[in-house]
Order: sequence, then C-alpha cells, then structure tokens
Amino acid sequence: MDSLRELLQLTAHSAATYLEGIEERAVNAAASGPELRAALAEQLPEAPTDPARVVEELVEAADPGIVASAGGRYFGFVTGGSLPAALAADWLSSAWDQNGFSYVMSPAAAVVEEVAGSWLKELLGLPSTASVGFVTGAQMANVTALAAARHFVLERAGWDVARQGLQGSPPLRVFVGEERHATVDTSLRLLGIGCEQIEIVPADGHGRLRTAELARTLSDDPTIVCAEAGNVNTGAFDPFGELADATTATGAWLHVDGAFGLWAGASPRLRHLVEGVERADSWACDAHKWLNVPYDSGLVFCAHADAHRAATAVVGAYLVAADVERDGGAWTPEASRRARGFPVYAAIRSLGRRGIAELVERCCRHARRFAELLGDATDVQVLNDVVLNQVLVRFGDDDDRTCEVIRHVQQEGTAWFGGTVWHGRAAMRISVSSWRTTEKDVERSVEAILEAAAAVSGALR
Repeated sequence: MDSLRELLQLTAHSAATYLEGIEERAVNAAASGPELRAALAEQLPEAPTDPARVVEELVEAADPGIVASAGGRYFGFVTGGSLPAALAADWLSSAWDQNGFSYVMSPAAAVVEEVAGSWLKELLGLPSTASVGFVTGAQMANVTALAAARHFVLERAGWDVARQGLQGSPPLRVFVGEERHATVDTSLRLLGIGCEQIEIVPADGHGRLRTAELARTLSDDPTIVCAEAGNVNTGAFDPFGELADATTATGAWLHVDGAFGLWAGASPRLRHLVEGVERADSWACDAHKWLNVPYDSGLVFCAHADAHRAATAVVGAYLVAADVERDGGAWTPEASRRARGFPVYAAIRSLGRRGIAELVERCCRHARRFAELLGDATDVQVLNDVVLNQVLVRFGDDDDRTCEVIRHVQQEGTAWFGGTVWHGRAAMRISVSSWRTTEKDVERSVEAILEAAAAVSGALR
C-alpha cells in the first residue's frame, strides 16, 4: 500500500469493527498460547513486508487472543474501558509521536499536562499547589511518591539521599496496612526498602488500617506511612483524617495509594469516603481505571514539589531546560515517555465534572446491583459491605467450589471475573469500572454466574 492515509484508514476500520462488535463477542480469549504462537511466531523476516499486509495479518492472528476488556462485561482487575475521545486523542498521541519529557521537545504536550494536572487536582479534591507527574500506572506513581517521601524525611534528619545514598543513612521506618496493595511492597523494594524493614499495621474486617495501633508506634524517626483509598478487594478506605492527625504530630510522611479509590473525590455523593485525604503528602492514582483512558496512564501528586523534583529530575549538559514553562520529565522517573496528557485532557473535556461524577456513581450503582442480585441467590455469600465498586462473592463454604465457579464463568465467556483470597478464603472479585457497563450487562453477568454455580453444584453431587 503506497498511501499512509490508506494504511491508517485500514487500521481505523479494523479498530472500529472490533469496538462495534465488542458487546457481541465472548469476553474471554478464544485461542490458547500454543495456538497464538503458531499464528504469530514465524521466523524473523529477512525482507520488508507491505505495511497493510502486516496490519491485516496482525489483526487476523491476534484477534482470537484479545480479551474484551474494553467492553461492558469485563469485571477483572479494576479495568476501565476507553472513552471515545480519550481513544481518539491517544491515537493522535501516537501519530504526533511526542516525547513528553520536556517543554522544548513538545510545548503542546507540556501545556496539556499542566492544564490536565490542574483539572485533576480540582476533580480529586487535592491541593492546587501539589506537583503532578504522568506515569505508566499506580505502580510507578507509588515509586515516584515514595522516592519523594524518602528524600524528604531523610533530608529533615540531615541526610541527603541523592548524594549519600541509603548506606549509612538514619534508620527509616515505613508503615503499611495489613491489606495494602502488592505494588506498595514492590515500590518500596525498588527504592531499597526490603520487606523486613516494613512495619505492618493490622487492619479491621473491611481492610482498613487501624489508626490507633499505628499512632502508638509512631516516633520522631524518619517515617513514611502508606495508606489506601479503595481496598482492591472490598473498596474500603483508610481513615485519612485520623492518619493525618497522627502523622502530622510526629512529622511522618503520609502517602495514599488511591489507584481507583481517589476517584470517589470526583463524586459529591461519594466524597465523604475520602474525607481528609487532601491532608496527605503524596497520592498515587490511575487514569486508565475510572477516568477510562487507554493503557497506560498513571498519576502521581505530591504536596512537596521540591522533594518530588529532587527525587526525579534529570540534569544533563545536553538537556535544554525551560526557564518558565513546565518540563514534564522533572516529575517522573522516565526520561523518554509517551505524551500521556493528551488522552487525559480529552477524557476530562468530553465528560466534564458532572460526567465524571456520573460515571463513578453509575459504576458503584452497578456494584450494589451485583451484590443485591447475588445476595438473594441460594448458597451465595456477599462478603463485603459494598461501599464503592468492589464486590466479593463466595459460593458455599468450599474454596474449591468457589474457584471452580470462577473458572466456569471465565471459560463460558459472557463475562469475566477474577479470583482472590479474603480472610483466608477463596472469593470471586467483581470490579465495576467501565463506562460501557449497563444494567443489562450486570443482569446478563449475574445470570452467567448463577448458571455456572448451578453447573458446579450439579457436578459435585
């Protein structure tokens, strides 16, 4: 194909065809790993191939292995869909091929990040003076925020970690909740803080950190406390006001991992769940969850811009820094990175404040509907108070039975749910995060769950 326009039109046609049919296709992948390798793993090509043929053959070979996570009946891993405006802006990001590292490399990308960052802070109820970084996801947002925290608390103790490193530094205390997300531990490990250095604070029955037990053990030593907005299993929120009181009293840094839960702040009806969160020192969040922009898109915010910049800024003789404009690379660990601000900007503009609030509230309504319908069924237990968009379900008292129901639903293809372990017992985890999900999707999915549960019960008799 000679024309670039024709190639891009072909690609757009393939993408549109996929999305137009996404509600009719099975949610699970149709092909196995060996089948996909047979279709894709040819010998390394020696000669060029026509780009149109590459795209056409890629679509044909990959399609059976595509999970319909962009559709309305995918409820695994707190995955949002992609809003049309965000998807289109993401395509433009690829076409423009801008490096979001500096203003000099892309003034448009830099200003869009500045504007979108300001909007995000207003939506989430965070301090307007907080610094913002656009990263891959909450994992890297946690790394970035905790790097800033490490710099800040050690600097106050008279230690420059950027110059002196960690070896020989004053002891650093790190507190995490018993039910924190696994990425917090990974982030700490990447920053040279091993699991034996982490002090675990017990959680209550909903997964919320017990502040009184934390407060009894806090000291004036350099300290970081990691809290959570939206437990990945139950959706529960740590008590941010109490935590802020405790950390302020001792000079500890309070970080909030709010990959999806921070979006409760965008809803007038749910904002009470994050009361006091604005008093933290740093926050991690995902845009590819409840803002429904394409992967990958994470956000880090820091109340102490100097510490944030000190932890992540890159300096080099060949790097031309902007005198008065914002360099996005100063706020992330990634020197070369995609201009992620464009789809975030487009998503916020397309929905507006009211639309974002309605999206979050609608998903939570669907989660409550899941709990209502499944809770009325025989031998099905809803394990959590549905305060947000997360529902935990168990089938009977047998772990094997619950796992088998999950497996049946995943293989049948009407919907997709993941499994988890809650309080030592297997459970199905339902996460409602997509703008595409309708009440009919919920009802179809519940029907598929109950049919699977009946089939498993029959097989076990």
